[in-house]
Amino acid sequence: MIKIYLISIARACNVVGLARSMWYYQTKKNDLEVIDKLRELAENYPTRGFDEYYNKIRREDLQWNRKRVLRVYRNMKLKLRRKHKKRIITRVKTPLETPQMLNECWSMDFMSDVLTDGRKVRVFNVIDDCNREALAIDAGLNYPARQVVETLEQLEQEVGLPQYIRCDNGPEFISKTFTNWCQSKHIEIKYTQPGKPMQNGYVERFNRFYREDILDAYYFNDIYQLRKLSEHWREDYNLNHPHDSLGKKTPKEFRPRFDDELKLIIKSERYNNYLSNLEVS
Repeated sequence: MIKIYLISIARACNVVGLARSMWYYQTKKNDLEVIDKLRELAENYPTRGFDEYYNKIRREDLQWNRKRVLRVYRNMKLKLRRKHKKRIITRVKTPLETPQMLNECWSMDFMSDVLTDGRKVRVFNVIDDCNREALAIDAGLNYPARQVVETLEQLEQEVGLPQYIRCDNGPEFISKTFTNWCQSKHIEIKYTQPGKPMQNGYVERFNRFYREDILDAYYFNDIYQLRKLSEHWREDYNLNHPHDSLGKKTPKEFRPRFDDELKLIIKSERYNNYLSNLEVS
Protein backbone atom coordinates (compact mmCIF):
# COMPACT_ATOMS: atom_id res chain seq x y z
CA MET A 1 0.00 0.00 0.00
CA ILE A 2 2.80 2.40 0.86
CA LYS A 3 4.66 1.71 -2.39
CA ILE A 4 1.64 1.46 -4.72
CA TYR A 5 -0.66 4.17 -3.36
CA LEU A 6 2.09 6.36 -1.93
CA ILE A 7 0.37 6.79 1.40
CA SER A 8 2.00 7.37 4.77
CA ILE A 9 2.97 4.61 7.18
CA ALA A 10 0.45 5.84 9.75
CA ARG A 11 -2.46 5.68 7.31
CA ALA A 12 -1.43 2.27 5.97
CA CYS A 13 -1.20 0.84 9.50
CA ASN A 14 -4.61 2.35 10.35
CA VAL A 15 -6.21 0.76 7.25
CA VAL A 16 -4.96 -2.77 8.04
CA GLY A 17 -5.39 -2.37 11.81
CA LEU A 18 -1.66 -2.70 12.63
CA ALA A 19 0.02 -0.76 15.39
CA ARG A 20 2.90 1.41 14.15
CA SER A 21 5.12 -0.08 16.84
CA MET A 22 4.75 -3.43 15.11
CA TRP A 23 5.83 -1.85 11.80
CA TYR A 24 8.98 -0.40 13.30
CA TYR A 25 9.80 -3.43 15.44
CA GLN A 26 13.12 -5.16 14.75
CA THR A 27 13.90 -8.57 16.16
CA LYS A 28 16.53 -8.76 18.88
CA LYS A 29 17.19 -12.49 18.60
CA ASN A 30 20.81 -13.49 19.07
CA ASP A 31 21.36 -17.18 18.42
CA LEU A 32 25.17 -17.12 18.27
CA GLU A 33 25.53 -19.14 21.46
CA VAL A 34 23.06 -21.74 20.22
CA ILE A 35 24.82 -21.92 16.84
CA ASP A 36 28.23 -22.38 18.44
CA LYS A 37 26.92 -25.10 20.74
CA LEU A 38 25.18 -27.02 17.96
CA ARG A 39 28.28 -26.73 15.74
CA GLU A 40 30.42 -28.13 18.57
CA LEU A 41 28.02 -31.04 19.09
CA ALA A 42 27.86 -31.73 15.35
CA GLU A 43 31.67 -31.93 15.14
CA ASN A 44 32.01 -34.17 18.19
CA TYR A 45 28.98 -36.37 17.43
CA PRO A 46 28.43 -36.18 13.64
CA THR A 47 26.06 -39.18 13.47
CA ARG A 48 23.61 -38.13 16.22
CA GLY A 49 20.32 -36.31 15.82
CA PHE A 50 18.48 -33.35 17.33
CA ASP A 51 17.01 -35.18 20.33
CA GLU A 52 20.41 -36.24 21.62
CA TYR A 53 21.89 -32.80 20.98
CA TYR A 54 19.06 -31.17 22.91
CA ASN A 55 19.38 -33.62 25.81
CA LYS A 56 23.08 -32.82 26.08
CA ILE A 57 22.28 -29.11 26.06
CA ARG A 58 19.76 -29.51 28.90
CA ARG A 59 22.21 -31.61 30.92
CA GLU A 60 24.60 -28.64 30.78
CA ASP A 61 21.88 -26.46 32.39
CA LEU A 62 21.49 -24.30 29.27
CA GLN A 63 17.90 -23.05 29.52
CA TRP A 64 17.15 -22.71 25.82
CA ASN A 65 13.63 -23.37 24.60
CA ARG A 66 13.25 -26.55 22.55
CA LYS A 67 11.53 -24.73 19.70
CA ARG A 68 14.34 -22.18 19.57
CA VAL A 69 17.02 -24.85 19.42
CA LEU A 70 15.06 -26.78 16.80
CA ARG A 71 14.66 -23.64 14.67
CA VAL A 72 18.41 -22.99 14.73
CA TYR A 73 19.09 -26.68 14.12
CA ARG A 74 16.98 -26.61 10.96
CA ASN A 75 18.43 -23.30 9.76
CA MET A 76 21.91 -24.82 10.03
CA LYS A 77 20.63 -27.77 7.91
CA LEU A 78 21.95 -30.22 10.46
CA LYS A 79 18.98 -32.49 9.89
CA LEU A 80 20.50 -33.48 6.54
CA ARG A 81 22.63 -36.60 6.50
CA ARG A 82 26.23 -35.40 6.82
CA LYS A 83 29.19 -37.13 5.26
CA HIS A 84 32.02 -37.38 7.72
CA LYS A 85 35.50 -38.82 7.59
CA LYS A 86 37.77 -40.30 10.18
CA ARG A 87 39.36 -37.65 12.32
CA ILE A 88 42.93 -37.44 13.55
CA ILE A 89 43.42 -37.56 17.30
CA THR A 90 44.10 -34.12 18.73
CA ARG A 91 47.83 -33.49 18.69
CA VAL A 92 49.64 -31.69 21.49
CA LYS A 93 51.93 -28.86 20.38
CA THR A 94 55.56 -29.67 21.13
CA PRO A 95 58.26 -26.98 20.96
CA LEU A 96 60.82 -27.25 18.17
CA GLU A 97 63.97 -27.66 20.23
CA THR A 98 67.51 -28.35 19.02
CA PRO A 99 68.81 -31.67 20.38
CA GLN A 100 72.25 -31.66 21.98
CA MET A 101 73.19 -35.17 20.85
CA LEU A 102 73.13 -37.07 17.61
CA ASN A 103 70.31 -39.61 17.17
CA GLU A 104 68.20 -37.83 19.76
CA CYS A 105 65.52 -36.62 17.36
CA TRP A 106 65.04 -37.18 13.63
CA SER A 107 62.67 -35.24 11.38
CA MET A 108 60.93 -36.90 8.43
CA ASP A 109 58.75 -35.64 5.61
CA PHE A 110 57.57 -36.47 2.09
CA MET A 111 57.88 -34.40 -1.09
CA SER A 112 56.17 -34.90 -4.45
CA ASP A 113 57.12 -34.29 -8.07
CA VAL A 114 56.50 -35.74 -11.56
CA LEU A 115 58.72 -37.35 -14.17
CA THR A 116 58.82 -36.25 -17.79
CA ASP A 117 56.31 -38.98 -18.72
CA GLY A 118 53.80 -37.67 -16.17
CA ARG A 119 54.30 -40.36 -13.52
CA LYS A 120 54.17 -39.07 -9.98
CA VAL A 121 57.15 -39.61 -7.70
CA ARG A 122 57.53 -39.29 -3.94
CA VAL A 123 60.72 -38.41 -2.07
CA PHE A 124 61.24 -39.47 1.55
CA ASN A 125 63.61 -37.20 3.51
CA VAL A 126 65.15 -37.91 6.92
CA ILE A 127 67.46 -35.50 8.78
CA ASP A 128 69.06 -35.41 12.23
CA ASP A 129 67.85 -32.33 14.12
CA CYS A 130 71.09 -32.03 16.06
CA ASN A 131 73.46 -31.22 13.19
CA ARG A 132 70.88 -30.99 10.32
CA GLU A 133 72.58 -33.91 8.61
CA ALA A 134 70.64 -35.43 5.73
CA LEU A 135 70.46 -39.12 6.62
CA ALA A 136 68.31 -40.30 3.72
CA ILE A 137 66.79 -38.98 0.50
CA ASP A 138 64.93 -41.89 -1.05
CA ALA A 139 62.64 -41.60 -4.07
CA GLY A 140 60.01 -43.97 -5.37
CA LEU A 141 56.93 -44.07 -7.58
CA ASN A 142 55.02 -45.00 -4.43
CA TYR A 143 56.25 -45.03 -0.87
CA PRO A 144 54.04 -47.02 1.54
CA ALA A 145 54.62 -47.38 5.26
CA ARG A 146 56.41 -50.68 4.71
CA GLN A 147 59.06 -48.93 2.64
CA VAL A 148 59.42 -46.22 5.28
CA VAL A 149 60.22 -48.92 7.82
CA GLU A 150 62.73 -50.52 5.43
CA THR A 151 64.54 -47.20 5.00
CA LEU A 152 64.71 -46.68 8.77
CA GLU A 153 65.98 -50.23 9.28
CA GLN A 154 68.75 -49.53 6.80
CA LEU A 155 69.64 -46.36 8.70
CA GLU A 156 69.66 -48.41 11.90
CA GLN A 157 72.49 -50.52 10.51
CA GLU A 158 74.40 -47.44 9.34
CA VAL A 159 73.99 -44.84 12.11
CA GLY A 160 71.61 -46.30 14.72
CA LEU A 161 68.12 -45.17 15.68
CA PRO A 162 66.79 -41.99 17.35
CA GLN A 163 64.94 -41.57 20.63
CA TYR A 164 62.24 -39.47 18.95
CA ILE A 165 60.88 -39.04 15.46
CA ARG A 166 59.12 -35.83 14.41
CA CYS A 167 56.68 -36.09 11.51
CA ASP A 168 53.29 -34.93 10.27
CA ASN A 169 50.01 -36.87 10.18
CA GLY A 170 50.47 -38.44 6.76
CA PRO A 171 48.91 -41.87 6.14
CA GLU A 172 52.33 -43.55 6.15
CA PHE A 173 53.19 -42.11 9.57
CA ILE A 174 49.90 -42.93 11.31
CA SER A 175 49.67 -46.45 9.89
CA LYS A 176 49.91 -49.48 12.16
CA THR A 177 52.95 -50.72 10.24
CA PHE A 178 54.97 -47.65 11.17
CA THR A 179 53.62 -47.08 14.69
CA ASN A 180 54.04 -50.72 15.69
CA TRP A 181 57.61 -50.73 14.39
CA CYS A 182 58.43 -47.57 16.39
CA GLN A 183 56.88 -49.12 19.47
CA SER A 184 58.98 -52.27 19.05
CA LYS A 185 62.11 -50.12 18.76
CA HIS A 186 61.09 -47.91 21.73
CA ILE A 187 60.97 -44.79 19.55
CA GLU A 188 58.56 -42.01 20.53
CA ILE A 189 56.69 -40.31 17.68
CA LYS A 190 56.15 -36.56 17.96
CA TYR A 191 53.32 -35.65 15.59
CA THR A 192 52.84 -32.06 14.47
CA GLN A 193 49.42 -30.46 14.65
CA PRO A 194 47.44 -30.57 11.36
CA GLY A 195 48.02 -27.46 9.28
CA LYS A 196 51.12 -26.44 11.27
CA PRO A 197 54.09 -27.47 9.06
CA MET A 198 56.52 -25.14 10.84
CA GLN A 199 56.30 -27.35 13.93
CA ASN A 200 58.59 -29.52 11.82
CA GLY A 201 60.64 -26.55 10.66
CA TYR A 202 64.06 -28.21 10.32
CA VAL A 203 63.01 -30.66 7.63
CA GLU A 204 60.74 -28.08 5.97
CA ARG A 205 63.74 -25.81 5.45
CA PHE A 206 65.75 -28.75 4.19
CA ASN A 207 62.93 -29.51 1.72
CA ARG A 208 63.15 -25.99 0.37
CA PHE A 209 66.85 -26.32 -0.46
CA TYR A 210 66.32 -29.74 -2.01
CA ARG A 211 63.42 -28.57 -4.17
CA GLU A 212 65.29 -25.50 -5.40
CA ASP A 213 68.51 -27.39 -6.18
CA ILE A 214 67.07 -30.66 -7.53
CA LEU A 215 63.34 -30.97 -8.14
CA ASP A 216 62.85 -27.50 -9.65
CA ALA A 217 66.20 -27.49 -11.47
CA TYR A 218 66.05 -30.70 -13.53
CA TYR A 219 63.77 -32.86 -15.62
CA PHE A 220 63.92 -36.57 -14.80
CA ASN A 221 63.16 -39.33 -17.30
CA ASP A 222 63.14 -42.11 -14.71
CA ILE A 223 63.44 -42.69 -10.99
CA TYR A 224 67.06 -43.81 -11.22
CA GLN A 225 68.24 -40.39 -12.44
CA LEU A 226 66.49 -38.75 -9.51
CA ARG A 227 68.00 -41.17 -6.99
CA LYS A 228 71.54 -40.77 -8.35
CA LEU A 229 71.43 -36.98 -8.40
CA SER A 230 69.75 -36.84 -4.99
CA GLU A 231 72.43 -39.00 -3.37
CA HIS A 232 75.20 -36.84 -4.85
CA TRP A 233 73.40 -33.71 -3.58
CA ARG A 234 72.96 -35.24 -0.11
CA GLU A 235 76.70 -35.85 0.25
CA ASP A 236 77.50 -32.34 -0.93
CA TYR A 237 74.90 -30.89 1.46
CA ASN A 238 76.37 -32.68 4.47
CA LEU A 239 79.96 -31.72 3.62
CA ASN A 240 79.70 -28.26 2.04
CA HIS A 241 76.47 -26.54 3.11
CA PRO A 242 77.05 -24.12 6.03
CA HIS A 243 74.20 -23.29 8.41
CA ASP A 244 73.77 -20.00 10.23
CA SER A 245 72.28 -21.85 13.20
CA LEU A 246 75.40 -24.04 13.35
CA GLY A 247 77.83 -21.15 13.41
CA LYS A 248 78.43 -21.17 9.63
CA LYS A 249 79.50 -24.82 9.83
CA THR A 250 78.38 -27.74 7.74
CA PRO A 251 76.58 -30.69 9.38
CA LYS A 252 79.72 -32.86 9.27
CA GLU A 253 81.86 -30.08 10.74
CA PHE A 254 79.46 -29.16 13.49
CA ARG A 255 78.99 -32.66 14.87
CA PRO A 256 80.84 -35.46 13.03
CA ARG A 257 79.25 -38.86 13.41
CA PHE A 258 82.33 -41.07 13.05
CA ASP A 259 86.07 -40.77 13.68
CA ASP A 260 86.87 -41.00 9.98
CA GLU A 261 84.74 -37.94 9.34
CA LEU A 262 86.57 -36.09 12.09
CA LYS A 263 89.92 -36.90 10.47
CA LEU A 264 88.71 -35.55 7.15
CA ILE A 265 87.60 -32.34 8.81
CA ILE A 266 90.95 -31.88 10.54
CA LYS A 267 92.69 -32.21 7.18
CA SER A 268 90.33 -29.84 5.43
CA GLU A 269 91.42 -26.42 4.32
CA ARG A 270 88.69 -24.71 6.31
CA TYR A 271 89.94 -26.20 9.56
CA ASN A 272 93.56 -25.19 8.79
CA ASN A 273 92.46 -21.63 8.11
CA TYR A 274 90.63 -21.63 11.41
CA LEU A 275 93.80 -22.69 13.24
CA SER A 276 95.90 -20.06 11.50
CA ASN A 277 93.43 -17.37 12.50
CA LEU A 278 93.64 -18.53 16.10
CA GLU A 279 97.45 -18.29 16.02
CA VAL A 280 97.33 -14.74 14.62
CA SER A 281 94.84 -13.64 17.24
